[in-house]
Amino acid sequence: MTPPPGWYPDPSAPHLQRWWDGTAWTDHWNQPGQPPAGGSGRARIVALVTAGAVLVAAIVTGAVYLRGNEPAAQVQTEPGAATTDAPTIDDSTPSPSASPSAPSTDDSPVVVDQLNGITLPLPDGWVRPRYVSEDDVVMTTDGTYDCPGDSGVCRHGLVISRTATSTDETSPRTLARRDVSDAADAAYDRDLTGRRPYGGIESHREVGSGQIAVAGRAGYFVRWRVRTADGPGGYVESLAFPSSVGTESPVLIRFVFDAGEDGPPLADMDRITRGIRPAGDAATDGGVGSSIGPAK
Repeated sequence: MTPPPGWYPDPSAPHLQRWWDGTAWTDHWNQPGQPPAGGSGRARIVALVTAGAVLVAAIVTGAVYLRGNEPAAQVQTEPGAATTDAPTIDDSTPSPSASPSAPSTDDSPVVVDQLNGITLPLPDGWVRPRYVSEDDVVMTTDGTYDCPGDSGVCRHGLVISRTATSTDETSPRTLARRDVSDAADAAYDRDLTGRRPYGGIESHREVGSGQIAVAGRAGYFVRWRVRTADGPGGYVESLAFPSSVGTESPVLIRFVFDAGEDGPPLADMDRITRGIRPAGDAATDGGVGSSIGPAK
């Protein structure tokens, strides 16, 4: 922004003032406190008065330009150097920095198991079941791959929810321990057609078990690490807890997670378990057994 006409410090001799006509420097100098150079008598007085009036106007106008009585920036050059540069005005102002807000997690999707009266959170990378032959599947990892054993299509993760109606047993501990073996066989040994998509189970070991609160009820879980003939094997967990609806028949949830870098994170088992709620009561948190956590 070009400053208005007026007396400004001479860039080549800052102890002198030089007249800026609004577009270029003139050949008129003035020492502060002395009448402007050139002219005499009444002409000098007129010139001095005129220069004073112009200087006052320049100061007022400059104050508007500078937003706060800041002096115009000076162009400093060596004495005797060419002075074609005009005085400059720094009108820049810092921009406020943005403060992004954290994404809300209140609207995370859920799947509903109406038969057992519960909802389960749907973590990132998981989808509602599509083209799944297994019964009672409530979610799967997104996408499929060719099974490493017999021909077939496999998924890296499954969550199955069913009611324990084939037994009179109601103890969550007993139910979970009985179910985990069947869950492992169904997932990694033979499928419904008799094929072995992973070449069969070679070994297993228990990697976790204990009481745990589920939807405000005291439950129990057992987790196995399964080794298979083909592929990396996986993890199977059986989780049992009393239903909060109807006859309160026990609910069995099976987790099937492939091992290896392509499998879902094991932490998703705990996230899903912690997020199980009675249907229509998403605010439920804790209750009976709420202080009970998975065994370490």
